[in-house]
Amino acid sequence: MKKIALLGPGTFTEESAHYFLGRSSYEYMNYKLIPDVFQSTVGGTTDYSVIPIENTFEGSVNLHVDTLVHEVDLPIQAEWVYPISINLLRLPQEGGASETMEDSCKRIRKVYSHGVTLAQCQQFLRRYLPHVELEAVGSNGEAARLVKELAQPEIAALAPLAAGTMYGLETLAKGIHDHEDNFTRFILIGRDKFEGEKPANRTKTTILVTLPSDYPGALHQVLSAFSWRRINLSKIESRPTKKKLGTYFFYIDVEASMDSVLLPAALQEIEAIGCLVRILGCYPTYDYVADIAEE
Repeated sequence: MKKIALLGPGTFTEESAHYFLGRSSYEYMNYKLIPDVFQSTVGGTTDYSVIPIENTFEGSVNLHVDTLVHEVDLPIQAEWVYPISINLLRLPQEGGASETMEDSCKRIRKVYSHGVTLAQCQQFLRRYLPHVELEAVGSNGEAARLVKELAQPEIAALAPLAAGTMYGLETLAKGIHDHEDNFTRFILIGRDKFEGEKPANRTKTTILVTLPSDYPGALHQVLSAFSWRRINLSKIESRPTKKKLGTYFFYIDVEASMDSVLLPAALQEIEAIGCLVRILGCYPTYDYVADIAEE
């Protein structure tokens, strides 16, 4: 049975992996920190890692992108999109059934959560918890665990409902993220080709392009190579090369497969003008379907 590393337990990463990959098809190994997730697959302890790579409202998770690019050499084997519903969790309270949510929030003094999760709940935090101390931890599941372990009624966590169930916490407020349609994109990375049981919605290829320093208009030339072939780019983002100030590579998601005729030809054209091209993966991508998830 293949082993999969992920941030957990009690995290959105874990929820998404169970939904798209199934609970019984793989052996899941939980880690408290994302660097440990990456390194478990690099070192061969696990076959794959599940990494959150982009959120609807926060954009790319730059630390994870940079680790994928600069520190590990693991191809992307699949990706999926999963909805994120953030909840305010606390220890069960005695005799507080008639208390309003607003009054309960006034008694909270500290909230734990992942930094990205805290950033997605700023409106709620400003309105109901402006007085609290916010502390970022390695994962939302870790935040829920701390609330259970510290056993102090004035401490709460922002986390998935599953984390509350896992640690015996009650839900003080549901769905407190700032915006609806809050989705996170996860990638599966590893050396072995992924053979998914579900039909993919489409195939995507992710590449890194470094432009030649002595070629004015090189980026325009790169984009033209895709444009005249009618190849869609779903994402293009510049990131520093970390070699010299002011030098960047371009992280590009291409809505095409390397098995097609057009995409390899486009990459050859780009390389012909002196660009360096690195393929991070050609992989199936899966969308979340709510009605199937609720069955």
